[in-house]
Amino acid sequence: MIDVSKNFTKSQSLELLSNQLLTELSQQLNNQGLWQEKKPSFCQLSSTEPFCCDTLAFEQWLQFVFIPKIQSMMVQGIPLPTKIALTPMAEESFKYLGSASGELINVLAKIDQLLSAPR
Repeated sequence: MIDVSKNFTKSQSLELLSNQLLTELSQQLNNQGLWQEKKPSFCQLSSTEPFCCDTLAFEQWLQFVFIPKIQSMMVQGIPLPTKIALTPMAEESFKYLGSASGELINVLAKIDQLLSAPR
């Protein structure tokens, strides 16, 4: 984990930690064999349902919607979400992986905790 010293503002610390967690999330998706090379279609990505649940698997939503969106928000200086709950969806979506999903779910829980913490 990044050592967040007093030299960083709260916003910079949040961005550094968010970047690290997004990298960990990408690695965990890859480790589980869930990372995809082929991007879903525009129609699949255009869903208005939460997590694009009607057109994408949760891991696809994480890879092709969530990660790029958070990265884009950080680059543009847009405030990150303050209430987020990825863990319940992850626990349900990754049940089929059994105990192998533990690290992946832990990373998502850390993201939930970081973004939902008081700022």
